[in-house]
Amino acid sequence: MLRGLHVPLVTPFDAAGRVAADAVEKLACHVLDQGAAGLVALGTTAEVAALEPEERARVVDICARVCAEQQALLTVGVTGNDTRSTARALRDLPEGAGAALVTVPYFLRPGERGVAAHFEALAEETRVPLVIYHVPYRTSQPVGAATLRRLGAHPMIAGVKYAVGGIDQETVDLLGDLPGGFEVLGGDDALVSPLLALGAAGAILASAHVDTRGFADLVAAWHEGDVGRARALGHRLARLSAALFAEPNPTVIKGVLRAQGLIPTPDVRLPLLPADPAAVSQALRAATA
Repeated sequence: MLRGLHVPLVTPFDAAGRVAADAVEKLACHVLDQGAAGLVALGTTAEVAALEPEERARVVDICARVCAEQQALLTVGVTGNDTRSTARALRDLPEGAGAALVTVPYFLRPGERGVAAHFEALAEETRVPLVIYHVPYRTSQPVGAATLRRLGAHPMIAGVKYAVGGIDQETVDLLGDLPGGFEVLGGDDALVSPLLALGAAGAILASAHVDTRGFADLVAAWHEGDVGRARALGHRLARLSAALFAEPNPTVIKGVLRAQGLIPTPDVRLPLLPADPAAVSQALRAATA
């Protein structure tokens, strides 16, 4: 279900600061046409914390319609720092959601036993498969391979977005012994190629807004065993990702998308600020290299 490239869609804003619904649809269609296997709505890249409830609902409705038309998977980000409210959000997911991306509880640092209990409780409440979002440099909560394997054995936990900031022994151990039906998706844009080489099923990458076809081809090349092509793509796309993350995500990405005519403004909502024009120019050069 999770195999391939999934794009965590940004939320475009118009000149008045409102969600630009037409641009959401245009961008969603664009990345799917360019080879993405699915969309992630309301992820971190969408500035979900800065969206009003009605704005979130509108974004999901648009993405659900586009994914239904193109027979693509829609994963919806579900944000919550406690188990009860997160379970409630999962129960309230609209029709059209095929999976939910749920972050490891942040700031609380509940320990691995708490993380396991949290996701096992959610798995009993959800009607769609869960994808664990493991991003310890944001949550301050490490989760080892053994805990992820334990969670992956549950039939309602489909995979993990793996963004630990490197390739370490835990990474190798996890990918070397995965439960059946549990997939690893790369979440560190610049490191996705080595993770795919180790056996990841796909990726959720913000950088793929800018070169969707290239990242989709990278996933396919590793799956097909075309090592030479995969290495060349991986090196080029890692340089692109570094340029796109030179300032806080998604500021540079939005600047590039605006320059490419895909969204109406490069605007973000506070506390984010628009990217420096020099960073956007450098990313545009990397995109066309």
